[in-house]
Amino acid sequence: MWSWVAHRVTGVTIFFFLFVHVVDTALVRVSPEAYDDVVATYKTPLVGLMEYGLVAAVLFHALNGLRVIAVDFWSKGPRYQKQMLWSVVGVWLVLMLGAIYPVLGHAARELWGN
Repeated sequence: MWSWVAHRVTGVTIFFFLFVHVVDTALVRVSPEAYDDVVATYKTPLVGLMEYGLVAAVLFHALNGLRVIAVDFWSKGPRYQKQMLWSVVGVWLVLMLGAIYPVLGHAARELWGN
């Protein structure tokens, strides 16, 4: 059940990002100055953290989507769905830990100027 909830939450998160992306990009046609102001607000540490969360959401949604496809279309899928879920979580954790390394390195360079 929790994988179902996480799949729906990540899907809504991705949809929200795409909606905001389309709206802020369309703003350039209305007022280039307003567009520049909006894009400038994206260059904050909070938005950087949100971008990392977006990567986490897209990655989990994609991996879990492959698991859902396997459960639905593979005759032995329902039997192995729990093992596949733990595999998805494991792969997701490894990839997210690998993705945070450059983020932390960049943050350290920004903070300490090395």
